Amino acid sequence: MKLDILAIGAHPDDVELGCGATLAKEINNGKKVGILDLTRGELGTRGSADLRDIEAANAAKILGVKVRENLAFADGFFINNKEHQLAIIKILRKYQPEIVLCNAIDDRHIDHGKGSQLVSDACFLSGLLKIETKLEGKLQEKWRPKHVYHYIQWKNIEPDFVVDVTGFIEKKHEAVMAYSSQFYDPTSKEAETPITSKNFIDSIHYRARDLGRLIGVEYAEGFTVERYVAVNSFSDLI
Repeated sequence: MKLDILAIGAHPDDVELGCGATLAKEINNGKKVGILDLTRGELGTRGSADLRDIEAANAAKILGVKVRENLAFADGFFINNKEHQLAIIKILRKYQPEIVLCNAIDDRHIDHGKGSQLVSDACFLSGLLKIETKLEGKLQEKWRPKHVYHYIQWKNIEPDFVVDVTGFIEKKHEAVMAYSSQFYDPTSKEAETPITSKNFIDSIHYRARDLGRLIGVEYAEGFTVERYVAVNSFSDLI
């Protein structure tokens, strides 16, 4: 299956929080979208890896993605090396996405920055002919995504461009809340974390609303780039 967009996150729920509304909009526009999780989030304070597997599957159904895979790297301890790069390269060559969306370039959680650089490096290496990978015993063709963009997470990183996601913020909220073990629940007796507060969940709306305000729409999501974004003409801009 060839994908238009592959969204990659260090943990289940990274993608939903970072670019869930953008994915919902692109799926609504007929794009084929997939999600790849690097870890199962087993070090999370709340819940468990098995529970997060279920939550991730439910979130994927809500968004309507074509496929979701998990590489089961070690949460908190994966590194940017050949072994991990090759695992991602196999996925890139399997689905041949035109666009890859990945973790913030710098963030509060150490896995986000690590995951960002790991995926970026794998996207480049995936286009090299002399790096050979196999899928089900067959050699894979080289593939390099045309674009690699980084969504914004905990830190308020200045975006290089924003996407109008008006009409899709509630779908994002629904997908995020599929991770019921991780976020605001006033009845929970488990330990509190920075992401379990009501303020954090409210930030899904107020951050998107503020970015939307800046471009004259209701809601927007922001991204950073590794190279210039090119347009054919001013008519491509809003």
